[in-house]
Amino acid sequence: MARAIGQGYPFVLVDALVLKVREDGRVRALSALGAIGVNAAGYREILGLQLGDSESERSWMAFFTWLKGRGLTDVDLVVSDHHGGLVNAIRVQFQGATWQRCQTHLAANIADATPKALHEEVLGRLHAIFDAPDAETARTLFARFVSDFEQTAPAAVATLERGFDDATAVLALPLHYRRRLRTTNSVERLNEEIRRRERVIRIFPNRESAIRLLGALLLEHDEAWITGHRYFDMSTYWQWRATHEQEAALPHTA
Repeated sequence: MARAIGQGYPFVLVDALVLKVREDGRVRALSALGAIGVNAAGYREILGLQLGDSESERSWMAFFTWLKGRGLTDVDLVVSDHHGGLVNAIRVQFQGATWQRCQTHLAANIADATPKALHEEVLGRLHAIFDAPDAETARTLFARFVSDFEQTAPAAVATLERGFDDATAVLALPLHYRRRLRTTNSVERLNEEIRRRERVIRIFPNRESAIRLLGALLLEHDEAWITGHRYFDMSTYWQWRATHEQEAALPHTA
């Protein structure tokens, strides 16, 4: 998909999935990098899809450069999984934007690091942190989590400590926007649809065939999104953002 991107997209969600493509007489695993944007009016759009040799920082840098070259601007929040190359590319390409780490993926990482006997309790406490009404409450619950589990589930505590700030970045936004922007679930649901079609083919004969099939599927979803119901009413967001910009412009006194 190479159409021009003609307006700002405050919220961008990105993810990738691996496809099998036949090249030079052998089967190669390629990463399909994709991005969804929520535009200024609150409608979701599919911003683009590219095939990369791997889900590396270089591939993500090239993907974001391509999107920006087509007009992607005014990005305020980028949501993704925690992948070193991806996160580094986000920070370079979208300076000034906030990175929101997918809470679903972080919860899975914490579950993997938790003794089975403590799974239910740890995940219950974790969801309470993610559902906190504000950042101050989340940090209070986080401190209690660390105190209660640092002896019995130290690996889980360490994992949450590393990811807490990035996974709760969305709490800075008005409440109405948080649930849909705290995970990459919307991108992954789209990827599941791609995967369902891809299973029929199993191995694409070349890159062009993969782009054609996936591009046609994504265009269908894009058309349905931009002609359907708005994903967000953005009026509260724009009011919130204007207030913060005015506060940031005020002179600070010692």
